[in-house]
Amino acid sequence: MRIAVAKERRDGERRVAATPDSVKKLIALGAEVAIETGAGAGASIADTAFEAAGAVIAKDYAAAVAGADILLKVRAPLTKAETRGKDKIDEISPLPKGCCVIGMLAPHGDPKALDAYAAQGVTAMTLELTPRITRAQSMDVLSSQSNLAGYKAVIIAADHFDRAFPMMMTAAGTIPPARVVIVGAGVAGLQAIATARRLGAIVSAFDVRAAAKEQVQSLGASFVEVEGAENLETAGGYAKEAGEDYKKRQAAALAEHLKKQDIVITTALIPGRPAPRIVTEEMIKGMKPGAVIVDMAVEAGGNCDLSKPDEIVEAHGVRIIGQTNLPSSLAIDASQFYARNLVAYLTPLIDPESKTVKLDWEDEIVAATVLTHDGKIVHPDFAATAKAPAATAEKPAAESPSNKAAAAEPASTEQGA
Repeated sequence: MRIAVAKERRDGERRVAATPDSVKKLIALGAEVAIETGAGAGASIADTAFEAAGAVIAKDYAAAVAGADILLKVRAPLTKAETRGKDKIDEISPLPKGCCVIGMLAPHGDPKALDAYAAQGVTAMTLELTPRITRAQSMDVLSSQSNLAGYKAVIIAADHFDRAFPMMMTAAGTIPPARVVIVGAGVAGLQAIATARRLGAIVSAFDVRAAAKEQVQSLGASFVEVEGAENLETAGGYAKEAGEDYKKRQAAALAEHLKKQDIVITTALIPGRPAPRIVTEEMIKGMKPGAVIVDMAVEAGGNCDLSKPDEIVEAHGVRIIGQTNLPSSLAIDASQFYARNLVAYLTPLIDPESKTVKLDWEDEIVAATVLTHDGKIVHPDFAATAKAPAATAEKPAAESPSNKAAAAEPASTEQGA
């Protein structure tokens, strides 16, 4: 079994899908690991460190994926359509038929990429859709990366804020602590709360999920109540979109609250949907001069009316920061976390006797994360007909020249994400 790890080619991406520690664990599972030269440079991991861990260094992408059974990526491989007129390579065409491509493939952002995976005959597996169940906690890439993003958002806010965060009592007078509000108390929001508190700020938070109140308060922040609030939480633990009546009440409460705040961190996302617009230009007009907004959802359209991807917008005396891909700015730690997530995801898929990948379609983690298989789009959220993998995918040959991975035959049509 050959596992390839490629250099990330998307703009601004510094993470890598393996570390020397994860390479050792993959080799212990029975794999040969090939690392494209320079793959770890952005995360300060030299080729020699990978070699010392037992990996083979491939001279380029084509050499790394030649004969690969598995390709590990951080972000989705580039399609032919994305490389036209650019100094980039098509990362899908060189993949062997039957190769498993595992990464954060962002299928909602580019559904057409699924057609390219299916046409190439690869099994595409996206880790963002890993269900939030107990045994999948160690595989949860959203949590591991969002933790770092929440931390970094506060650091960026502090860097652009023209005052200190903590209270300072000096002979020259007293500086009051900064007031920080976090909009959305998921993993990123909770880490942002903890970081802002450690820096000495007075912190408050909004969230549409009732369970978030106790979590916010446990970190020493206050929870901003919205009159008549209901619990807007999915069975998987994610926030769902609020109704119009709630949005109006939330907007009124938030507008009043923002008038007193120095820093706003917005984290609200709805899986598969554009980010909800929460902070309006009218609210910004009412904020203090010198206030800072960090819109963590800017890549999905933004929570703030005026935010722009990878820009700092100054409007009405407020700085609005829309930095994308915050985990990549902490590439060393983000790569460590992500590589561990990948090992945790792969370990139960590799048969200890045959040292090949076997997909159990009755496993809810497999059913939730596999997008394409055997030339078809099999995920029910993306397939032309809402059938689960069990109804659409056929059992591949036990062995093929390009990929020795085998999959257990699907036994039921009752699969789903």
